Amino acid sequence: MARALMSRSRPAMVAATGLSALAGLAQAASLAWPGTGQPVWWLQWLSMLVLAGLLHHLRPSGRQGAWLGFSFALAWLCGTFWWLFISLHTYGGLAAPLAVAAVLALAAFLALYYAAALWSFCTLAPANKALAAMLFAALWLLAELVRGTWFTGFPWGAGGYAHVQGPLASLPRWVGVYGVGAVSAGLAMACVQCRGSDLRRWSTWVAVLAVVAVGGWAALQRHCAVELCYTPSRAPAPPLSLALLQGNIPQDEKFEEGSGVPLALQWYAQQLRSETATLVVAPETAIPLLPQQLIPGYLEGLQARYTEGAQAALVGIPLGNARAGYTNSVLGWRPSSTPGMPSGGAAEPVYTYSKHHLVPFGEFIPPLFKWFTAMLNIPLGDFNRGTVGQASFEWVGQRIAPNICYEDLFGEELAARFADPAQAPTVMVNFSNIGWFGNTLAIDQHLQISRMRTLELERPMVRATNTGATAIIDHRGVVTHQLERHTRGVLRAEVQGRGQGVSADGGVTPFAWWASRWGLWPLWCAGLLVVCVAWVARRRGPAPGAYSRHLPFGME
Repeated sequence: MARALMSRSRPAMVAATGLSALAGLAQAASLAWPGTGQPVWWLQWLSMLVLAGLLHHLRPSGRQGAWLGFSFALAWLCGTFWWLFISLHTYGGLAAPLAVAAVLALAAFLALYYAAALWSFCTLAPANKALAAMLFAALWLLAELVRGTWFTGFPWGAGGYAHVQGPLASLPRWVGVYGVGAVSAGLAMACVQCRGSDLRRWSTWVAVLAVVAVGGWAALQRHCAVELCYTPSRAPAPPLSLALLQGNIPQDEKFEEGSGVPLALQWYAQQLRSETATLVVAPETAIPLLPQQLIPGYLEGLQARYTEGAQAALVGIPLGNARAGYTNSVLGWRPSSTPGMPSGGAAEPVYTYSKHHLVPFGEFIPPLFKWFTAMLNIPLGDFNRGTVGQASFEWVGQRIAPNICYEDLFGEELAARFADPAQAPTVMVNFSNIGWFGNTLAIDQHLQISRMRTLELERPMVRATNTGATAIIDHRGVVTHQLERHTRGVLRAEVQGRGQGVSADGGVTPFAWWASRWGLWPLWCAGLLVVCVAWVARRRGPAPGAYSRHLPFGME
């Protein structure tokens, strides 16, 4: 009898697996819809509805739930960062089958976190619908946190990034991108559990009104903080005029001494000398050589250009030597007597920012993986890490906080600079080069990541890149200016800093306040607390199997 039931369940298993994979692809598409590059919040939520519906209506066992979670996440992650194939094969010289296998292996490894989350849900979910929805949200949150932190973290494409616009856009200032993803998951499970009989209960409508009230209150708080109640104790600094340089140096030539290196040195030097904006910004490794490798006087001449007058510059360049090690850094130059700052009468020291969160395989080689990097034809580095919460570059009343490429995925690390409101950044600047991934959705996805950081921290983000997206994002997450990608040019525009002279808290968001003190631990604790409550409720509630009947898949 059991064997007959199992055979009848196989078609349902195949169909559910395929549906979960399609839902995962929908989640990938929601992060940057092909052809538009814009996130689609409803598609992300729809994908979660499908996954939650499979769990609720089919009642899979723990093993079957894990398989659904794995198939969903594998499709989602492959659909999100498939462009890694370009860096490995096109620019890295890795054979196409091996490059495909590497991308699949990474996605499969990360998908195990979501498989574990859904196994836990099917094993622990109590009969109480509200608690089951909270448990689903908590386990999804924990899976996202594990992916974003373990083994240095790779949180690219977290579901919450689809909500930089839409009904949940008011939540990042409170709970960050991972919290937004958890709310989306919890609402999806709550909706699929709701039946017609539930709509006749007053408790259901109380819960709906409570959710609407909390969402409305969060939206009102965001509107007040962003638009109405921002009252500095003194007039904010005037808008900062910018010149953002986009060299569009071909990635396969960027570090070639006979082509890309001379082109970069000549073009960036010309722009740095000729631009008249208050702040000139050149992207990550705009100068692709170490200072000691440059011709004598090159770097000194550029610095001298900014030691007088009313202009400053921030330039991406590698620093260091074989003895002390190397860093992926940003140099800052400004006049010795800075407008709006006390004059010390001596030359202003060069500002230096060094990247903290390094890219695995690109900027450091994980243990036991030298065999893999040996097969790649990529100029890999083994860089030293900068510290978290480095000082900002102060210029014309602004506190300008650099971050380099991959670092803007880690909002909790950018938030570390907000621990002291008096020194909190007023403008964030991302220096990037994702030319490794071609003219793909990676550019759009990275832009949405930066937009999410502006929602979490309510500071504008300026992006200077080699190939795109060179853009200016205001404190509301809106892209106000953008240079056409994969073109050589200069984006000239203004940005208004935020947080100057606010007497109480420097305009620091709740997320920036708690993340600057405790990192992501409040989210970890909240997720684990819900799991513990669900575990206790399951043990004290109906007999095991009240939620999952432990019948073969698809059998009621």
